[in-house]
Amino acid sequence: MKPVKIGLCGLGTVSSGTFNVVARNQRDINARAGCDIIITHVGARRDNPACDLSGVQVSRDIFDVARNPEVDILVELIGGTTVAKELVLEAISNGKHVVTANKALIAEHGNEIFAKAKAAGVTVAFEAAVAGGIPIIKAIREGLAANRIEWLAGIINGTGNFILTEMRDKGRAFDDVLKEAQALGYAEADPTFDVEGIDAAHKLVILASIAFGMPLQFDKVFTEGITKISAEDVAYAQELGYRIKHLGIAKREGDSVELRVHPTLIPQKRLIANVDGVMNAVLVKGDAVGPTLYYGAGAGAEPTASAVIADIVDLARTLTADPEHRVPHLGFQPGELSSPTVRDIREIETAYFVRMSALDKPGVLSTITQILSEAGVSIEALIQKEQPENIDTAPIILLTNRAVEQHLLNALEKIQALPTVVGEVTHIRVESLS
Repeated sequence: MKPVKIGLCGLGTVSSGTFNVVARNQRDINARAGCDIIITHVGARRDNPACDLSGVQVSRDIFDVARNPEVDILVELIGGTTVAKELVLEAISNGKHVVTANKALIAEHGNEIFAKAKAAGVTVAFEAAVAGGIPIIKAIREGLAANRIEWLAGIINGTGNFILTEMRDKGRAFDDVLKEAQALGYAEADPTFDVEGIDAAHKLVILASIAFGMPLQFDKVFTEGITKISAEDVAYAQELGYRIKHLGIAKREGDSVELRVHPTLIPQKRLIANVDGVMNAVLVKGDAVGPTLYYGAGAGAEPTASAVIADIVDLARTLTADPEHRVPHLGFQPGELSSPTVRDIREIETAYFVRMSALDKPGVLSTITQILSEAGVSIEALIQKEQPENIDTAPIILLTNRAVEQHLLNALEKIQALPTVVGEVTHIRVESLS
């Protein structure tokens, strides 16, 4: 076969990792692809001293790469959603296959991009957009192809997982750990995307699209961050036999799906509860295979480059295949999820961890439990801590049985209004993941 020529756009962390891994593992990559894979054109505003660009065409205008008739596959690694979208659409209009690690681009504009790719007869591959070096998209799309995916749950943001791990292991406050995460380079100067769950929501909607054969609906994902999680919440969860993780969860529920990102209590005995630090993991439940767990580095230059290059090799092998079958949802057959609805978070049913501070007086606890009972929320476990005599409030920690979220919210609104309850009432969802 003739060589497959690659145009690489960007020379940042992942781009330079991709360039160097291709150079270092050229022989193995070519053998697996069944042809020579060569990076012939790089588009970047400036050079990267970590990359030897001798013998490679370099353009300061990245759109030159999209218009180069010699380039077979354009690799978009510039980030963002504005210029990146224009670049990808330009490459598609010029008949090029595209590989990207850009989760925001796919989550927010994937429907349009996939439609353009189908019309042009090209493929858009995006394994690196979710969970870095973990080949989770290929696992769901190919390895679990025989299964009806029932649900998936993932730790898909390393920054948030690092923060929660440090809070649990060392009893540190959220703000303190966040500063360290920024100093270590795990979190950006503006950490909003990571700590408020937006990054995880981008990734979750991509996984749901592959798992359930549905269009991308980023605007329908319920998203809640970890900024309100306290060291006390982490400690009390531990005392109850749980760990708090920031999860992305997608579930089939009849003719609808749940798409939600939020802090979640998980039983300590679950493998995914023991995924710590900046590592990622995705748990997928198929009807035939049962639960399967995928674990690894969710970010970083070479782990993400591993996924980028896997897509390049995949494309090199299948350049003659029908691209319609390489686009997630556009080839689905009419059926139960052809026009799915995404359930409102208030309709979902799960168990809950509830923490509040109340005046240490007789009858307070019975009033709270009565309100919960009247709302149809039953209590599974309760912790009430003794306080020193000079402190007139006490923390109350409840673990409920499964209940509809709206019922819990109705009860918490009444509890919050009690004159005996001091400060904000916290609730965190609990998942058994069994």
